[in-house]
Amino acid sequence: MQIQVAQRLQHTEEYYFSRKLREIEALNQTGEKVINLGIGSPDLPPHPTVIETLNEYASRPDTHAYQNYKGILPLRQAVAAWYNRWYGVSLDPNANVLPLIGSKEGIVHVCMTYLQEGDEALFPNPGYPAYAAAVRLSGATGIPYRLEEKHGWLPNLDELAKQDLSKVKIMWLNYPHMPTGTPATAAFFKEVVAFAKQYNILLCHDNPYSFILSGQPLSLLATEGAMDVAIELNSLSKSSNMAGWRVGMLAGAEGRIQEIIRFKSNMDSGMFLPVQMAAAKALSLGHEWYEELNANYRRRREKVYRLLDALGCTYSLQQVGLFVWAKIPTMHPDGYALSDTILQQSRVFITPGGIFGDGGTGYIRVSLCATPAVLDEAYSRIVHAQAKAANSL
Repeated sequence: MQIQVAQRLQHTEEYYFSRKLREIEALNQTGEKVINLGIGSPDLPPHPTVIETLNEYASRPDTHAYQNYKGILPLRQAVAAWYNRWYGVSLDPNANVLPLIGSKEGIVHVCMTYLQEGDEALFPNPGYPAYAAAVRLSGATGIPYRLEEKHGWLPNLDELAKQDLSKVKIMWLNYPHMPTGTPATAAFFKEVVAFAKQYNILLCHDNPYSFILSGQPLSLLATEGAMDVAIELNSLSKSSNMAGWRVGMLAGAEGRIQEIIRFKSNMDSGMFLPVQMAAAKALSLGHEWYEELNANYRRRREKVYRLLDALGCTYSLQQVGLFVWAKIPTMHPDGYALSDTILQQSRVFITPGGIFGDGGTGYIRVSLCATPAVLDEAYSRIVHAQAKAANSL
């Protein structure tokens, strides 16, 4: 008996990294282990006090029940205090904060709350594939907006304004941008808030990288008038080394929070209380935590620069975040070809930029989530493979 999948999945493929990890596992079985520099999953642990908090509350007999759909008050208070301390944004923990089981689920919640067949949503190209997928699953039509290196990887709002925007309900933004590493700027946030007001578009800003190598963290919600037209997703995955813990948050006007809860409350039954208490602890950490985190990533980034130099790639030294985005040399037709060559010859996996949209076809992305020793080994493998290939000519 065959049961056909729903129409919403007809053009929704398995996530690229899900497929690629199976290929890497198959290669691992044949011999030399593949070095995976593709995924931004922090390899460093959370702060020891975060783990201690988790253990403390998990050991108690009264912390294992279902939780409030809005998350516990101590976590919402910690989110509000974090936003005030680091972004200068004032949030009411009872009205403007919604904890999420990872911000990726929030992307789907937002799309399912506001979009339906006949609606349109703008998303970046190149950009995080989950935006396009969530829009498609909602039944709406996704409209990619092009980001280009010559324009600083920022959307050309004047060009967007020339399009028919009458059906556009939301616009996905992500700064610091993944995959290009373009940092956020207050000036751009001001422009895009004005754009959203003019065209009655809800800005959905995904902001998980603002603490990684960026200097001063920025929030779209710090922009005057942003709370009227924007919501912001954030996460502890990158800034607190808690990717597998699945802790995110959504901040916005009270009405927006209530609208999204209408969908979310039908999808889960709240986050494990000890995880929420540990997340609150992580949010209370001071400058020392972020300084140490970024010191590690700066050392690693220098190693990645050396690796990219060996490949003949070019890149901006101004980019921030958990990756390095680089333009491939013209000898390779696209990033897929270079990625496959490196994987087969060196057993090193580097993400092809094309998975983020055709605007990334001529680029690759390297993760900083590997120790300096692993990055040195990846460099040595690549240089050795290049030398071997040159000697065989």
